[in-house]
Order: sequence, then structure tokens, then C-alpha cells
Amino acid sequence: MRSGFSQHGRWAGRGSGRGGGARPWLLALLLLGTPAQVCEPASAQALDRAPAIAMRGTPDLPATFAALPYADPNAPKGGHLDLSLLGTFDSLNPFIVKGSAPLIMRNYVIESLMARSLDEPFTLYALLAQSVTSDAERSFVAFALNPAAHFSDGSPVTADDVLFSFTLMRDMGRPNHRLYYGKIARAEAPDTHTVRFTFTEPDPELPLIMGLMPVFKKASIDRDRFEETTLTPLTGSGPYRVGAVDAGASVTLERNPDYWGRTVPFNRGLYNFDRIRFFYFRDANTEFEAFKKGLIDARFETDPGRWETGYDFPAARSGDVVKELIPTGTPKPYSAFVFNTRRPLFADRRVRQALIELFDFEWLDKNFYHGLYRRTASYFEGSVLSSSGVPADARERALLDPYPDAVVPEVLAGTFRPPVSDGSGRDRERLKSALQLLDKAGWMLRQGALVNRETGRPFAFEIMVATREQERLALAYQSQLKRAGIAAQVRYVDAVQFDARRGAYEFDMMPFAWSQSLSPGNEQAFYFGSAAADTPGSRNYMGAKSPAIDAAIAALLAARDEDEYVSAARALDRVLVSGAYGVPLFHTPGQWLARWTRIERPQRASLYGTLPETWWRVPGK
Repeated sequence: MRSGFSQHGRWAGRGSGRGGGARPWLLALLLLGTPAQVCEPASAQALDRAPAIAMRGTPDLPATFAALPYADPNAPKGGHLDLSLLGTFDSLNPFIVKGSAPLIMRNYVIESLMARSLDEPFTLYALLAQSVTSDAERSFVAFALNPAAHFSDGSPVTADDVLFSFTLMRDMGRPNHRLYYGKIARAEAPDTHTVRFTFTEPDPELPLIMGLMPVFKKASIDRDRFEETTLTPLTGSGPYRVGAVDAGASVTLERNPDYWGRTVPFNRGLYNFDRIRFFYFRDANTEFEAFKKGLIDARFETDPGRWETGYDFPAARSGDVVKELIPTGTPKPYSAFVFNTRRPLFADRRVRQALIELFDFEWLDKNFYHGLYRRTASYFEGSVLSSSGVPADARERALLDPYPDAVVPEVLAGTFRPPVSDGSGRDRERLKSALQLLDKAGWMLRQGALVNRETGRPFAFEIMVATREQERLALAYQSQLKRAGIAAQVRYVDAVQFDARRGAYEFDMMPFAWSQSLSPGNEQAFYFGSAAADTPGSRNYMGAKSPAIDAAIAALLAARDEDEYVSAARALDRVLVSGAYGVPLFHTPGQWLARWTRIERPQRASLYGTLPETWWRVPGK
């Protein structure tokens, strides 16, 4: 049984018809395409026409690097790659709020000024821009465009295209783009191959955010209709152009033989296939059967049961299909059944804590998942940014002192772990603890049903899910809740409805996984900030409005050295964990990759795992 919530959930990300976490390579697209991560500081060095920029310290790779360490510059070119996605799509524009669009448009078709290495916390290297300039305070950033850069129709990428793209995203892009690009006081083009952005105030992260801005061909965009869903491909400068499109069913990308950037060091060993096809499936079983038949070349498995027993088919037994566990070096996503605290039922933290008590992970892991999962206890699980197992230091305590009720004592002490059951599925101590919390919050058992002491209203809510594996887990949780007299209804909806309701916060509880990088920054306000709670399309799905969260995010962005930065991240983690905004679920120990041996990959994976853009097809297969 697939959980749908693990670190490397379905190959479906934002806008592609999904309900769980993002597939690892789509997570990479999110990180490359969404202004995201870190903060470093006033101590940042000034740059003058440098080929790379790092958030902290200096780039790992020298200016003369030949290829990324997780790519093989000698990888053969040619052939095709067939991959699968769950859900559907009704648009080819992933840069707007409306519709569900494949994230593959990002980087494969639409490029940025610079490209992000997934082997460093937050470092960008030259792409459309051949160099970047900024001052020590990072009050501005300027990019010098590569004169060779051109769009797929042969027209050059100019400063005018970049400025147009900036205003388009600032005015019509997704909420995160509008938020970040709203921090630009002045955008100008000193000449046809230079753009300069001056900030409303110094911001160490903003030069990198601007470096990740998608660049569109101005003449190809109808600004008045940009916010409408469309199946007309965008004109980009990337290595691929959109080929055949079967609405809602498949998208084919064709390599651009005249791609301008094929010799750029960052791209050597990447984008090796002549054609990449993405097939959409409505359910996971059909998707897996397509892989078994050889219609799909590779898949990241998320079902431990299937990983343990499902690959006993002829091609796997003969060695034509191989299974690999690929370690990753990033924080494990925080996956949870998310409470919508906008609902009065979940406004009381004690109620949320009680429902966390009732989730029996030990029983589920043993009976559903072959004991292969690990319980998630931190929003930055498995990294130096996690507060789990680490007592708050003096900086954290000073930051949190104005908010004495924001962090519970055991979280402050670093001793907190999610409740542990006896694994029986009927742990009386966990039930007793939950009922005590509910009693304090005004709920009582009456004839086997939990009701409000004052109104007599029953404790009832809906768990919205979008996949069968999520549904099965939710039904198991429903059974656990029933022991406390709680009536939870599991509502299965299709991917489009799930996306629409999630984006509008029209749910009681739902599954979601927040994936974090090694260098969180401005995007944390988009995930958890008070202002985002009332902004449709943000990722503050729980509706958190906490001054302590806002203060921790502000401290993260203002950190002036590594110690301050880590302390601010841990303080944020402590407030989020203490807020009990979701029932914490679990994560995998790494990537579970299954592939037909006609597809090969570099031995060395990135910190985010292996990525399809580094793969190649074995000649002759």
C-alpha cells in the first residue's frame, strides 16, 4: 500500500494533479523555479561580474568547472525517456494560479537568468546571464546576458525580454512571485544585454531570487490573456520545445537541436534525451502496471509494500529492471494530515494535540509499511536546522522570550518526539491522554460519541484525499479516531477538485508535505507567515497566524552569520512543532528508484537525489 506522503511522493508537484509530496525531480524544479531559500548576510561578499553567486560563503565550483559533480559530461545523447505522472492537466502555463500545469515546463522549456546547483545549499551558476554583480549589502543585482542566448525560434534573449518577464511575474504570476518581485524598487536596462534590479531595501537573498526568475519571449506573450489557462506552449530558451500534447493525458518534449546552451558548463551531461514523454495516469495501480509492461522507463516508488514484494515480475527477476536505494542529503519533508485552523473545530491547540495522540504510527508502520518508514518530528528533519534532540540555545530563547506560550517545554528542551504507541492499534494510554486534552477543550463522551459540552454538537470533520493510498491511510486513521467518539468522514476527490479546494482552503483536514531545502528563507513566509494565511494559493494551508512564527522568519532573514541563521531556523521549527498544525506522518530513508536498465544514471547523485535530466539511454537499447 502506497502512503502517498513520503519524501519522494508521486511524481506530481504543484499544479500537476496531486495530493502528496512532490517527486524528487519535480521537487528540484520547485527549488529551481520558485524563489526560495536562505539568508546570509551583511557579511556577503561584493560581486563584480562573477559567474556564480552563493547565499553563504563562496560557490563550491571554480569558475573553470567543466560540469556539475552529479552529471556525466560524457553521457551519450539520443533516444527517448518515458515517465509517468499521477493526475491530469488542463494548462501548459505553470506560472499562474489558474489551472493544473506540468511543472516540466520549468527549466526544460523556460529558463532562468542563472541555474541552481542541487549539490549546494543555495548557489547559482551562469546560464542566460553569463555574470552577476552585486554589492556587499546586496542592495541591488545586475546581470550581464550571454550574447549567445536565444529563444527556441532563434530570436535573441534581450534585456527587454527580461524586464518584461519581471513585470509580468510581479503583476500576474503566482503569489510567491508577486511577493518577492514586489521588493524591487527599480528595474532598468542600461543596455540591450544588461539588466539591473535595485531593491526597496538590502536583502541578501533577493539577488538569487532574481537570478531564478523565468524569462519569457516578450513578443510571444499576450499580456491580457496570460492569466488564462491554455494548452498553447510558451516560447522559451530551454533545451526542449513542447511537441505533441494530448490534453490531460500526455505531454511530449522534443529536444531543440539548435539549443543555445548545450555547451554551457552547467548543462554538460544534462538533458541527454531527444524526446521525453510524460504520461498521466488516474491511479497508482495503472501507473505501476504501465511500468511493468515497459511503457514507462523509470519510477520512484513510495509504497513500501510494493517495494518489498511488488517487483517480483519477469523483467525484475531477469535483471532488466533494477531497484536502487539512493541516499539524499536534504531535510526530509514534513508530511502531515494538515489541520485547517480556520475551522473553529481546530482552533484550539489542545484539540489538535489530542488528534495527534490518536494517530498510531507504530501499528500502521508495522501492518501497512513493513516497518520501513521513519516518523517525522521536525519541519527540517534530519538536518542541522532541526530542533529535534537539540535544546534551545541562548539566541533561540532570546528570540522566543516575547512569546512564552508559543513553544511547549519539551520542544524547547529538545526532548519532544511524536507520541509513541504500544503498536497494538488499541493503546489505552494514548486514548486516555487524548480524551483528557479534549475534556479540557470542552468535549466529552456521551453514549460513545464525542460532543461539545455546551452545545451538544458532535465532533465531526472531513479528511479530503486525492489518491487511493491516501484514502486507505485516512480510513485507518478514521478507525483510530472512532475509538475516541470522533466521526471523521474520508472524502475522495479527483486531482483537479483537490487542487481547487486546497488552494481556496476549503477543507477540514488533508494530506500535504512541505519540502525544505538546506537553506530556507523568504519562502517560509509563503509557507507559514500570517499574511499568507489569507492569501489564496499560498502554502500556509493550516492557516497559521502566529507572531512567534513571523518573528522567527524575520530573524531567519536578518541572520548575519551561520550561528544566528541556524538558531533562527530551529526557533521557527520549535514554534511550528509546538503549534500542532498537523498530525505528523513519516518519511522514507532515501529515494526508492526502479528503472529499466535501458536507462542509465551517474553513480554520483545530487544532495536531492538522482534527477532525470542527468540520465541517458543506453545506446542500442
